[in-house]
Amino acid sequence: MKLLNRLVFIALAIIVFAGCKKDERQVTLLGGTPPVLTASVADSIPLGYATAANTAVNLTWTNPDYQLNTGISSLDVTYILEIDTAGANFTNPARQTISIGKDLSLSLTQSQLNDYLLNQLVLAPGVTHNLEIRVTSTLLSSSAALHSNTLSFKATPYSIPPKVTPPASGELFITGNATPGNWMAGGDAPLASQKFTQISPTLYDITITLTGGNSYTFVPVYGNWDNKYSIAIKNDPNEVNGGDFQVGGNDILAPGATGSYKIEVDFQRGKFTVTKQ
Repeated sequence: MKLLNRLVFIALAIIVFAGCKKDERQVTLLGGTPPVLTASVADSIPLGYATAANTAVNLTWTNPDYQLNTGISSLDVTYILEIDTAGANFTNPARQTISIGKDLSLSLTQSQLNDYLLNQLVLAPGVTHNLEIRVTSTLLSSSAALHSNTLSFKATPYSIPPKVTPPASGELFITGNATPGNWMAGGDAPLASQKFTQISPTLYDITITLTGGNSYTFVPVYGNWDNKYSIAIKNDPNEVNGGDFQVGGNDILAPGATGSYKIEVDFQRGKFTVTKQ
């Protein structure tokens, strides 16, 4: 009798499980409507140093209303705003991207937009540039991306003080055991081979051999350790190809492979780049 009861229980469990499997519905995405992007200005976005705190543009967009086979999506929708130069089709690696979250609008001050144009897109100040802006909606893990319409604008960025004050000497040198000149000592005479070329009041570059895995830093006066320019975290492996720099700071780690590299130090943006030659 006990065996019979056990067999009946197992049979009922199999029937119930099979019934549940038949009732399951796979949730699938049916689609959505691309967001419609609108702006508070029609063609030209005003930018000015004296009005930097004023609003440059208000941007709003519609909800894409993603549809699932079970009804309107209850999943969180997130948005990314992109600002790029006209004709780049939002493929420019230097384009400005802004993560919005769930909001359906964004207001940019003149100061914010000017910073994006100068320091991210690296556009020349005092020159009118053609820009394009769009918003992209996504679901979880950046899936089901929908691009809005593209809005076109003209804007003329204004000059701002450099993010890092350039050297008063007008000169810049590199020193370190990653360089052919090794670390300088106090009072050493300048080495021409360690000196940057000044491209503009805020931009310097040098092409030099770096020894992989060793360190270096920048100084405005060779043989003088009173001032230097470097990075926040000593030998940060995330900055071997460049990044943010500051007055003072800690040693910079050279790339792993020994070779010839071009180093650009941009005081306007507060960034340096290291490019294999």
